[in-house]
Amino acid sequence: MPDRSQPIYVLLVEDEELISMVVADELRERGFIVQEVSTAEEALRHLQSGAPVDVVFTDVNLPGDIDGAELAERARTMRPDLPILYASGRYAEFGLKGMVARSLFVPKPYSPSEVCTLIERLSARV
Repeated sequence: MPDRSQPIYVLLVEDEELISMVVADELRERGFIVQEVSTAEEALRHLQSGAPVDVVFTDVNLPGDIDGAELAERARTMRPDLPILYASGRYAEFGLKGMVARSLFVPKPYSPSEVCTLIERLSARV
C-alpha cells in the first residue's frame, strides 16, 4: 500500500466526460487528488507547469494530434520515473508494444475500483 500520509496526485486524461467524472469521483473518494484533462496537449501543459503528478492515467485513443501512447513517452521525457496507467477499448490494436517501461494497462470497460487499485499499486513505486 502507498504511504497515505502524503497525497497522491493523479493526472486523469480521458476525453469521455462521463467516464472521467466517474473515475475521478472514485479516486477522490479514496483520497487521491485528481486533475482531469481531456487531451494529451492539456496533459503535457499540466506536466510542464511543474504541478505535482504522481501517476498519469490516460486513455490511449485521445482527440488531437497526440494519443495516449505518445503522451506517455513525452511525459517520461519530462519525468523519467512517472508511473503510467493506460486504458483502451482497443487492446489488440495497442498491445504491450505501445507501452513505456514500468507501466500498466487496463482494458475498457473497467471498474473505477479496479483503476483505483492499479493506481495505488503504481503509486507505491513512487
